[in-house]
Amino acid sequence: MTIDELNNIIALDEDYRIERTISTGDMDKFQEAICAFANDMPGSRQKGYLLIGVKDNGDIAGLQVSDTLMKRISGIRSDGNILPLPMMTTEKVTTEQGDVLVVEVTPSFDTPVRYRGRTFIRIGPRRDIATVDEERILSERCASSLPTFDTRPCREATIDDIHTDIIIAEYLPKAIDPDVLVGDHRSLKEQLASLRLYNLTYDCPTYAAMIMFGRNPKYFIPGAYIQFVRFNGDNNGGSILNERRFAGCLYKILPELENFIRDGIVTQRPVSISILREKNVLNYPYKALRELLMNAVMHRDYQSNMPTRLYQYDNHIEIMNPGGLYGQARPENFPNVNDYRNSVIAEMMRTLNYVNMFNHGVGEVFELLEKNGSPKAIFNVGLLTAFSVVINEPEEPNLSQACHQLVTNLSPQVKSLIISLEDKKMSASELQLVTNLSPLSKRLFRKQYITPGVEAGLINLTNPDTPRHPKQKYYLTEQGMKVLDMLLNEKQK
Repeated sequence: MTIDELNNIIALDEDYRIERTISTGDMDKFQEAICAFANDMPGSRQKGYLLIGVKDNGDIAGLQVSDTLMKRISGIRSDGNILPLPMMTTEKVTTEQGDVLVVEVTPSFDTPVRYRGRTFIRIGPRRDIATVDEERILSERCASSLPTFDTRPCREATIDDIHTDIIIAEYLPKAIDPDVLVGDHRSLKEQLASLRLYNLTYDCPTYAAMIMFGRNPKYFIPGAYIQFVRFNGDNNGGSILNERRFAGCLYKILPELENFIRDGIVTQRPVSISILREKNVLNYPYKALRELLMNAVMHRDYQSNMPTRLYQYDNHIEIMNPGGLYGQARPENFPNVNDYRNSVIAEMMRTLNYVNMFNHGVGEVFELLEKNGSPKAIFNVGLLTAFSVVINEPEEPNLSQACHQLVTNLSPQVKSLIISLEDKKMSASELQLVTNLSPLSKRLFRKQYITPGVEAGLINLTNPDTPRHPKQKYYLTEQGMKVLDMLLNEKQK
């Protein structure tokens, strides 16, 4: 943005499109303003501007915008307090009078937009919480502009086909600010409509409501279930060892999926990482597998009759969901760019803490796999009608190579000491004699020969608690015996 463009915006009267402030720390105020601009109550489709560093009279206040402030304001877009996520940009414009931080907000098609469960709007220069009628206007506007499948009416269903008891008791208090909910005297259908879970025109639930809270979603949406199959072998040509279907509303089956992953799939085993050490690794990190499966459930194409597939083989797992990359997501920009095929389902899963919706999930999966010693996840983003990801079990390290590396790095002194010990227990004096190093002082012999072997985990002490015990003797550990075998083999070559 140029200085001239900034001046043109500043010159506009403070109305539903403009808010000026010299405050730098009132995050609630900033987020309420962004929420209000996103709702675009007048329906003009014109962008709104939050101008930080400009006085009410239009004068630039002389503010210096720090990188910290820039990051805080930019983070509003993805911190999850404003849902659905706002479309906004932040830019610092430097003038002779000082800096101005310009937050440009594009009106959302997915209204009402809420900040911490409250719907903020602007009426002229005033910012306020939307009334019941104003929320209805925003909901109806959204219904006309968002033709995604999950927002469509499930015209064969009635309100009796969804678990309204669960919605009232457990979901509404999480989705809407409690104070707002107490004062909301609308009918249940109207409340559900404001959350895009009910279509008032056709007097029926939306597909989002059926998928998340339906009593029998599969009746109306044949592919709305998760299929688990455990194959014998490394491909689906092997015999089936176990098969299970998770069918029902997502509200009930998502906790079941979490427990099944934790108890039925994830196992732990000790893996040797060297000849000296072991560590416990998971066949699949629980959080990584959970994240990938939840993303599959959230992003899948529910118009397809194909279920979400969770296939387990001897050495890998494949997750496949119907529907390829969606919207702005492309093979060339995945996973840096994401989009939502089911925006209402995504919002509900975010509200229920199953997903974060902020494109952090894939990065976290990469980190969890790396930490566990697992290979990188393999994403197949080139499919037109499906999306799949494969994660493999960690590979056993090459211990022979590790052992060879250890032997290579041992000093000649320690090597000779290991060969001398073999399967015997010997004192320091005895070891000096057999190694023909008796001219060395005992102190120097211990320092150069014995201590490095002990520190490497190759030599044990008969009296480990008293290193200078008068009857102290030394012998090879199990790892030391392995190294001895390698040294003797090298001698024979």
